[in-house]
Amino acid sequence: MRTQVLQVSEAGQVLEFAAEVRSRSESRLAFRVGGKVLSRHANLGDSVKAGQVLMRLDPQDLKLGADAAQAALIAAKANRDQQAADLKRFKALKDQGFISGAELERRESALQAAQSQFEQARAQAQAQRNQTEYAALQADVAGVITAVDAEPGTVVGTGTPVLRLAQKGARDVVFHVPEHQVQAFRALSATPGALMVRVWGRDELVPAKLRELAEAADPATRTFVAKADIGEPEGLKLGQTATVVFSSPKRSGVVKLPMAALFESKGQPHVWVLEPASMAVRQQAVTVGGADGNAVVVTAGLSPAQEVVVAGVHTLSPGQKVRRYGAAPVAAAASAGTSTR
Repeated sequence: MRTQVLQVSEAGQVLEFAAEVRSRSESRLAFRVGGKVLSRHANLGDSVKAGQVLMRLDPQDLKLGADAAQAALIAAKANRDQQAADLKRFKALKDQGFISGAELERRESALQAAQSQFEQARAQAQAQRNQTEYAALQADVAGVITAVDAEPGTVVGTGTPVLRLAQKGARDVVFHVPEHQVQAFRALSATPGALMVRVWGRDELVPAKLRELAEAADPATRTFVAKADIGEPEGLKLGQTATVVFSSPKRSGVVKLPMAALFESKGQPHVWVLEPASMAVRQQAVTVGGADGNAVVVTAGLSPAQEVVVAGVHTLSPGQKVRRYGAAPVAAAASAGTSTR
């Protein structure tokens, strides 16, 4: 049976995550009206200015709607003016006693209705003019086109994304943290110097600060999306590949064992401790403090100089007598700071 004599050592872990440089703010641009795309004036990767026209719809139907609304406004204005003139004449007739007060009130109500119709027609005409202007899709802010989802000839509905615009300014490094590392990552990411970023093509490490860590795991990958703020380094391009380097503080006074040395019993991690006097094994519950490379860090339950079985643990039973594999037990390594990818 292969065993290991325990030694106290330090444990430190360096984790690396594949990442991508993205804009802090990215917008999906869409038309506020539906129609057929007439032209596109921005290509993938283009830098655009605020207010620049990026795409246009065929405005023919929108112009017809605006013309109809304008005609309705002119008719409503004419009706209101006619009702106002009529009311003026009826007031003169009322003063001369030719009509009753009730008739005058009816004329006043007719003018109020005409005024309301005019205001409604004016609002409708303005709305139609706005929709005509919406046929031109403009950039709200300066940025870079990162995706094109529609081409001339495509019929799009209201609100259908046709372009994606990454705003200029601060950049984020986006990466994914596995489920079993989320708690440690969340707890230690605020430690100064714990989070660094290495961008492809550059040798230096850039300090980063965790800005966002998803509360829910991605249903497909079962990982948590994280975003680290790296400011605005000069020459950094959107979409560049990066590596996030996460270093956890070193812990002293711990024991490291191969993962194969542990087994589960009654819901707790255990190891087999070999008693040299009797050459029999016994179960020992331990507390696992995490991983360090390919080793498991044990923070409680074991003492230095104890001898632990590190291979074939699933074939043993309490009190079973065993024989060491080889002439002498294997000594535990005291190395620290193993890098895990």
